[in-house]
Amino acid sequence: MTSAQPRIAVLVPCYNEEAAVAAVVADFRKALPAAEIYVYDNNSRDSTAAVAREAGAIVRSERRQGKGHVVRRMFADVEADIYVLVDGDATYDAPSAPRMIDKLVDEHLDMVVGLRIDQSEAAYRLGHRTGNRMLTGFLSSTFGQEFKDILSGYRVFSRRFVKSFPVLSDGFEIETELAVYALELSLPVAEVETPYYARPEGSFSKLNTWRDGFRILGTMLKLYRSERPLRFFTVIGILLALAAVTLAIPIVVTFIETGLVPRLPTAVLSMGLTIVAILSVSSGLVLDTVTRGRREMKMLAYLSQPAPKRA
Repeated sequence: MTSAQPRIAVLVPCYNEEAAVAAVVADFRKALPAAEIYVYDNNSRDSTAAVAREAGAIVRSERRQGKGHVVRRMFADVEADIYVLVDGDATYDAPSAPRMIDKLVDEHLDMVVGLRIDQSEAAYRLGHRTGNRMLTGFLSSTFGQEFKDILSGYRVFSRRFVKSFPVLSDGFEIETELAVYALELSLPVAEVETPYYARPEGSFSKLNTWRDGFRILGTMLKLYRSERPLRFFTVIGILLALAAVTLAIPIVVTFIETGLVPRLPTAVLSMGLTIVAILSVSSGLVLDTVTRGRREMKMLAYLSQPAPKRA
């Protein structure tokens, strides 16, 4: 008796992509004939939904603006064994999807990231490439594992990843959050090189290099604070303690020489900084215990889902 084929869902978040979404649906229908293709329209002002429906996709909508909101809804609503997440701008290579799925299943992984290889200079703007490298380096140094392209919008997930992942981001920071979640729980992940193409004529990027870059960096700092609280608050405590010592040294020297404390406000400030430094480290210790408990709950939710299996 043979086991059933794994259910594959292709998830396509879209905002004003009428020029590209039909090609995306057609390409993934050809690459993954058995997959169900879901297009989630995020308040598009053009005919994205109608074009996707005519192309044969299952079309749904998410009214809260932002890619993070769309991914949250897709992960909650869609039932499958393997999930393919791809942007609806026709820049990603659909024929790479079977190879990414095979790697996920054969190597028992939970996430496979499409490592973008530019096929033209217009595909990947210099500012985006530089920002991606900086953010990727920051993430690697912070969480201890190297990704080459954390901002790729092309990924394949296991069901256990999708159904245990608590989406907190609202916008394009979602890619960073996905990477941090995998690193936080030490989940098995990999990257697969895939061609990356320029957008078709009439399709325009929704990314703003500086605005979204700062938002992604802010998300990484927030995640670092929540996932590494002891390190985060210890660093703050050390900085405050150094400031307190710097202020206190002249006062102590004067007191040893004269027996007087002429700058009482500075002495009070130094003592206050010392107290805050101790409180910062203490907060880190308490929050570290809380974080460990949260991590255990996430791991239990992750383990409650079955791993993907080949038929």
